[in-house]
Amino acid sequence: MNVGRAKEILESAENIVVTYEGSRVMIQHVDESEKTARVFWRENPEQEETVPVMNLIEEETLR
Repeated sequence: MNVGRAKEILESAENIVVTYEGSRVMIQHVDESEKTARVFWRENPEQEETVPVMNLIEEETLR
């Protein structure tokens, strides 16, 4: 994923599924200069981490 798309997902009202290393995460913050995102795990909201945006994957949604 690129930084621009990560920011779009962060600002979106839609529930867009994003994964990091196979686990679903929610984006909390995007740092454009560092190209990182602060995320937390959906299954364990207390678990937070700063990760490279390029390692985030937007899952395809069925409509």
